Amino acid sequence: MTKTLYIMRHGQTLFNIQHKIQGWSDSPLTKEGIQQAKIAGQYFKDNKITFDAVFCSTAERASDTLELVTDMPYKRLKGLKELNFGSFEGEHEYLHPKDDPKKHFGNYYVQFGGEDNQVAQKRVNDTLLKIMNQDNESVLVVSHAGAIMMFSDLWTDMQKLRASGFTNCSILKFIFDNNKFTFEKIINF
Repeated sequence: MTKTLYIMRHGQTLFNIQHKIQGWSDSPLTKEGIQQAKIAGQYFKDNKITFDAVFCSTAERASDTLELVTDMPYKRLKGLKELNFGSFEGEHEYLHPKDDPKKHFGNYYVQFGGEDNQVAQKRVNDTLLKIMNQDNESVLVVSHAGAIMMFSDLWTDMQKLRASGFTNCSILKFIFDNNKFTFEKIINF
């Protein structure tokens, strides 16, 4: 049975505009982030897109975004969390390694108490496979830029995704069939 996954990045946060690293740390949505989430919610209404189930990471910025998009009950899942950046959490983004062409950081942050990219990528992918193997035909997930990019890197050409723009509240649509995800499109506002 063919199913649809809409995976959405949370709305703009205070740390986003301050260019601070936020993985497992959190910061509140800005007024712009709240507006972005409302626009995304309106997109789903205008296009008569409904969901059988909705999920988000355990970060408040993700659940706050989801609550602005839909009033459906939802589940918060640790497997949808962003990469853990260890002691770099809350620090300025210019501290990210510069020689990382895929922007996934490998195991760089492990030495600082953070998470290995491959471990995080597997965590996110396994969580989404488990969600999509449930009895739901259409699913909405709200997660984070890094988590979504790590997941998407397994299933699509990331260069195309980056070229099309991936901003706060961007939505990626995937078709799920035979335990495989196929990227269909990106929806930007």
